[in-house]
Amino acid sequence: MTDEPHQPEGATTSAPSSPTPPSPVTTSMPHRQILKAFTGLLSALLVAMLSSTIVSSALPTILADLHGTQGQYTWVVTAMLLTSTATTPIWGKLSDLFSKKVLYQTAIVIFTIGCVLGGFAQSMPQLIAFRAVQGIGMGGLQALIQAVIAAMIAPRDRGRYAGYIGATFAIATVSGPLVGGLVVDSPLGWRWSFWVCVPIAVIAFILLGRTLKLPVVKRDVSIDWLGATLIVGSVTVLLVWVTLAGKDFAWWSPHTAVLVGAAVLLGAGAILVESKVREPVVPLHLFRNRTFTLAVVGSLAVGTAMFGGTVFLVQYFQTARGFSPSIAGLLTLPMVLGMVSSSTITGRLVSRLGRTKPFLVGGSLVLLVGLTLLSQVDHDTNLWWMGVFLALMGIGVGSVMQNLVLAAQNTVGMRNVGAATATVTFFRTLGGATGVSALGAVLGARVSAIVSESLAARGIATDGGFTTNGTLDVSALPAPVQEIVRAAYGDATGTLFLISAVIAVVTAVAVLFIRETPLRDTLDLDDDQNPARAHTTRGPRRTARTAA
Repeated sequence: MTDEPHQPEGATTSAPSSPTPPSPVTTSMPHRQILKAFTGLLSALLVAMLSSTIVSSALPTILADLHGTQGQYTWVVTAMLLTSTATTPIWGKLSDLFSKKVLYQTAIVIFTIGCVLGGFAQSMPQLIAFRAVQGIGMGGLQALIQAVIAAMIAPRDRGRYAGYIGATFAIATVSGPLVGGLVVDSPLGWRWSFWVCVPIAVIAFILLGRTLKLPVVKRDVSIDWLGATLIVGSVTVLLVWVTLAGKDFAWWSPHTAVLVGAAVLLGAGAILVESKVREPVVPLHLFRNRTFTLAVVGSLAVGTAMFGGTVFLVQYFQTARGFSPSIAGLLTLPMVLGMVSSSTITGRLVSRLGRTKPFLVGGSLVLLVGLTLLSQVDHDTNLWWMGVFLALMGIGVGSVMQNLVLAAQNTVGMRNVGAATATVTFFRTLGGATGVSALGAVLGARVSAIVSESLAARGIATDGGFTTNGTLDVSALPAPVQEIVRAAYGDATGTLFLISAVIAVVTAVAVLFIRETPLRDTLDLDDDQNPARAHTTRGPRRTARTAA
């Protein structure tokens, strides 16, 4: 196998015109070699996803050991989410300018350094800072994996591999809390909840170095540092606002006016800069394509519904139903199995049929149905029915999430595939971050109101002090109050899924209006637009893949 079966990414042809057009761009790596490279790609992504869910199980122990506060507890989670979201578009743009392989390995190194340092943290501020370093690496791993796939595989064949990414997300979601609980309860202690990811990250780095073969970018480099700074600043201020609003200050307050105003000004400045520079971090011309724009809108909504709806599931099973962390994680298995099966099956069907819209529409409707049914749950919902509802939600997410990225990638050429992929991922993560914060505020308010109403009905006056930022040590309360609080959490959770269902309507409408474009058989968009060889696309593609 060689590294030059097709043109380098983003290269421009300066040679004299020839009467014989060059051969069409095909998959640069045979299936077996792709699977070897995928081992490293998915290992790194699995580590990144696990790092969040593993540490979540260890946080109560970490807080006790490092003498942390509830506000610091929140920032351990938020710091990683903030930096990963803010840096995603930058990683994507860099992948259009530099070697995707080197950038992916760089993201692994940054993430691994954050993991090692996190395990050595001696105070909560140190831990928060090291989690921010982890987030920078995780932003790269999330954004670059799809860009690397786009550089290896034509869109028509990409679906079968994209399904594995969805499966990796699902596996990390359910296995993280279980692994984290085992590590914390073992003699190893909570520090190994950071270090346990390091060996896998090192293996992924070595595997990528040996198996991933991509063409080298030959292109003038012009980095838009001002645009990148304005984008990061705008996103950071926005996420700080949604994280603190409703907890440290009211949603409608002078603090909100200052933070939102600053985010809007920075965002407007970023748009102005991006419209003028030669190599923008987020190419605004991509939004002229209806399919790309609707894919971004759909991703924003599905991120809000998915992250916002699922992040509170484990809390529901623990607080409202009284299960242990391990059992609570196992009870989310129907959702995980739905995501794994639907992402894998739809991925293969997409590759076979060359179409994404039927699966986007069907998946968005299944997601809407699942969230609507979950909006009816309360503190004593039958767990078997709960499992069915979660399976429907998982099937919907698995069918939509990766196919939205694929639909967006199919609209752009190799020159902008990194930026396009990162833009979709960025808005999905941004939707999830804002959704988690907003729904968390709703949950805290609803629980406080329901508890106050229940206690008042029993003649007990309360000012809502039983809840703190949406969390509560229920076991420390008197038995009669425990029942009230557990019921309040269970009944309030349905409201979160109702809001998520309303947001999921946006996803359904967005994918409904996406213009169906058959997935192309070539890596670069320009090859499909070249009439001199358009009629030869399908035949050579199949022959080339068989020969490989």
